[in-house]
Amino acid sequence: MKNLANFLFEVGMLKRTPRTGFQFLGSGAESVAEHSFRTAIIGYTLAQIDGQVDAARVMQLCLFHDIPEARTGDLNYVNKKYVKVDEMKAVDDLAAQLPFGDDYRQTLIEFNAKQTPEALIANDADQLEMILALKEHKDLGNRYADEWYPFSIERLKTDAARQLAASIWNTDSSKWWFDGDRNWWVNGRHE
Repeated sequence: MKNLANFLFEVGMLKRTPRTGFQFLGSGAESVAEHSFRTAIIGYTLAQIDGQVDAARVMQLCLFHDIPEARTGDLNYVNKKYVKVDEMKAVDDLAAQLPFGDDYRQTLIEFNAKQTPEALIANDADQLEMILALKEHKDLGNRYADEWYPFSIERLKTDAARQLAASIWNTDSSKWWFDGDRNWWVNGRHE
């Protein structure tokens, strides 16, 4: 049980591990845990659209894909040009401590290989999470988001993800909650 407790503390470290790409975007901040959570919801959504894949497996791939960053930190695209990280060593070291270590290792191998339909969808969910964040920053006035968007689009592998990305980019990120019910927003009640 101690190894499982340590695993759960390690996963908790992702709440305090920043996604470093925002440094280059110039606005915003997000933890790896925040990213992984929304990625899992996006993965589930894409799995439902697909209708043929194992949605639970897609969510597992999404939730686990960045766990190694508790040990390695998050490296953005600039960092990766210069820094080599032995992610598999981080995976293997953690897997050796877990009763489900083989499943954990296979989950990361599957995600990184991008060979199964579930892994393709999980990787698309990972990119769509970045596209959502970019759109949120664009709507708040960050002009650099437009420059990042085309690169994220090129990484998408499924038609559904490309269609969803286009819809995201053409949707105001703050309109989902502001439904235009003037009476509610003025008086705080429906009449």
